Amino acid sequence: MQTIGLIGGMSWESSLVYYRDLNLGVQQRLGGLSSPKLVLSTVDFAELTHLEDDEKWDQIGTLLADAAAGVERAGADFLLLCTTTFHKVADQVADAVDIPLLHLADVVSDACTAAGMDKVAFIGTTVAMNDPFFISRISDGGPEVIVPDARHHEWLNDAIYGELVHGRVVDRTRRRVVDLIDELWDAGAGGVLLGCTELELLVRQADTELPVFPCTTLHVQAALDRALA
Repeated sequence: MQTIGLIGGMSWESSLVYYRDLNLGVQQRLGGLSSPKLVLSTVDFAELTHLEDDEKWDQIGTLLADAAAGVERAGADFLLLCTTTFHKVADQVADAVDIPLLHLADVVSDACTAAGMDKVAFIGTTVAMNDPFFISRISDGGPEVIVPDARHHEWLNDAIYGELVHGRVVDRTRRRVVDLIDELWDAGAGGVLLGCTELELLVRQADTELPVFPCTTLHVQAALDRALA
């Protein structure tokens, strides 16, 4: 079994999901008392969000690259960033280590292609919806990606940072997100990407008829495939 390296803390709710699901996944696959070999480094989310607000992405990249180097020194065989938004600096992080980075966008693109998707919708933070760093990587060899109309971006971002990263799951917000997913379905999306770990706390497949691609779950499964290969 290979050792999985995790860079977390963006938010700690996201790290919790990764840690829990990696453990559950190994237990389901191997049984008994089996658990994954993990190295986890968490960062100060407040520091990163302040830098994000000031658009100091080079400094964010340096912080996450330093964390990745520490995870590598601790014995990780490959690396995951437990976040979507901060994949904006994934190349800077990958360049700082000699172990592979399992990029979330590549995992999601492969899953959509395997499901026969030609067009999918992506919902996440404002940065991830507005900046092409993540969506373009999915579209390269994968499906076309559409995002909600710009008028929805601010409230969705506020719901993520104001509620979900604090573990607050609000029914009113769920209903509004499901309505938004229906709008994207009407716009031609064949599936919806939950492009933020915390959104998986809010929306489940049972909430909508549109196929849901939970990005964190896909990332975890790909990490398990690699670690147990």
